[in-house]
Amino acid sequence: MSNKETPDLQGWSRNEMASRLAEDIPEGWYVNLGIGLPTLVADHIPSHRDVVIHSENGILGVGPRPPTAAADPWLINAGKQHVTLRPGGAFFNQAESFGMIRGGHLDLCVLGGYQVAQNGDLANWSLDSDAAPAVGGAMDLAVGAKRVWVIMDHLAKDGLPRLVTRCSYPVTALGVVGRVYTNFAVFDVGPQGFCVQRINPGLTLKDLQKLTGAPFISA
Repeated sequence: MSNKETPDLQGWSRNEMASRLAEDIPEGWYVNLGIGLPTLVADHIPSHRDVVIHSENGILGVGPRPPTAAADPWLINAGKQHVTLRPGGAFFNQAESFGMIRGGHLDLCVLGGYQVAQNGDLANWSLDSDAAPAVGGAMDLAVGAKRVWVIMDHLAKDGLPRLVTRCSYPVTALGVVGRVYTNFAVFDVGPQGFCVQRINPGLTLKDLQKLTGAPFISA
């Protein structure tokens, strides 16, 4: 499927997507933000909110990105980006960090994605089934966290949809995704497949279906 016959719409910006997701995180949750687009979510969580960000390199209490001039070269997240530390934050070794992940202590993990299938399967680590494994901590996070939300562009660079009936890329984890945030819509993933919760105001449901590689229902 291509987007050549669909509206020429850029959709929400990445910061708008991250802000929407940040607003939906309940108070008191412990949340891991995956490398890439998910890390923007930390910039949109106000300091008064009780949301604790975990980074798998050994931090609890990750704050937003600092101004360049104020960056601490030793304070980075798992993606090697400079971050800040919120009051009460803590450092620990990587074994303890993955003990938290594998022990089911994270309420939510936010990951990027190449594809999400209508049954919740996630592909986010490789575009080539013949490539040498380099999945990092994604598999641990996808199966260890209580919930998995994905934030990604709705379409790949070639115009093909990332929301599909079945993943064609190597799968990271089976049936784990509960919600997807794209630049065109927000979907819950349940027994009936994709369910649209929020749609970009520049699109109709018919437009959105042309951009999506699997059927969906509307809330």
